[in-house]
Amino acid sequence: MTAIAFPGRTTDAAATPRRRRGSVNVTLIAGLTLFLLIALAAICAPLLTSADPIAQDLLQARLPPGSPGHLLGTDQLGRDVLSRLLYGGRTDLQVGVLAVLTPFVAGTVLGLLTGWIGGWFDLVVMRVVDVVVAFPFFVLVIALVFALGAGTGSIYVAISMVGWVAYCRIVRGEVLRAKEQEYALAAQASGLPTWRILFRHLLPNVVVQAVVYSMSDIVLTILAIVTLSYLGLGVPPPTPDWGSMIQDGQQFLLTQWYIATIPGLAVVLVGLALALVADGLVERFGQR
Repeated sequence: MTAIAFPGRTTDAAATPRRRRGSVNVTLIAGLTLFLLIALAAICAPLLTSADPIAQDLLQARLPPGSPGHLLGTDQLGRDVLSRLLYGGRTDLQVGVLAVLTPFVAGTVLGLLTGWIGGWFDLVVMRVVDVVVAFPFFVLVIALVFALGAGTGSIYVAISMVGWVAYCRIVRGEVLRAKEQEYALAAQASGLPTWRILFRHLLPNVVVQAVVYSMSDIVLTILAIVTLSYLGLGVPPPTPDWGSMIQDGQQFLLTQWYIATIPGLAVVLVGLALALVADGLVERFGQR
C-alpha cells in the first residue's frame, strides 16, 4: 500500500496499529524507568539525605561506605558522598537536558528550512555545518568554554554553538526525502501556506530521528560537563557535580575507590538508560 496522504502518518495503515498493539516495548520501558528513577533520586535529594553536600568535616574524612550517618562514606574533606552524588546528579542532569534543548530546536528548524528551500540558502548553511563538524565535538566545546570562561552559562553557549549541526543534518536529510512523498505533494497542491506544510505536515514525520539522536546527545553533553568539571572548567565549586567528584577522588583510587567510582557509575547508568530509550524509540517508530 502506498503512503497515506494524512499529516503525521507515512507508514502503512495496517502495520502501524499492529506494531502498537502487538508487543510491549520492553527496551523503551526499561530505559524510561531507569532514567526516571535516577532523575527522581536527584530531584528528591533533600528527602533522601539530610547531609549538606558542601559541608566539610575533616574529622570525618574518608569514611568507608556503610559508616554511621554516611551510607556511601565521605570524601577527603569529610563531605557526604551520597549527598554529593544526589545533588551533583541534579546539577548534571539539569544542565545536560537544558543544554540540548536549544541546539535541538535551532537545528531542527534550520534543517527543516534548508531541506525545503534548498538553493543558495541550503548551500551556505551546509558549508557552515561542514566547518563545525570538521572539529571533534569535545575539543571544540572545551576550547569554547575555555575562551568564554568557566561556568554553566559558558557550557550552554558552547554546546549550543556546536550541537545544532547534527540536528540540522538529520532533519534536512529527512525533509529531502519526505517532501517527495504523496502527502507532502498533496499538501502543496492544495494551496496550503508554506509554514503549515512545514510544521503541520512535514515536521511530525521528520523529527523522529532527531528525537532519537537527542538521547545520545544528552549523554554526550553530560560527558562534556563531567569532562569540563574534571578539567576545572565546568560547574564552579562548591556546587557538587559528578565530574568534580571524580577529579577529587582520583588520587584515592587505591585506598578510597568509592569516592571517584560511585559518580563514575552514575554517569554510566545515565548513559545506559538513555541508550535504552533511544533503542526503544527506534523500535517504536520502525526506523530499523
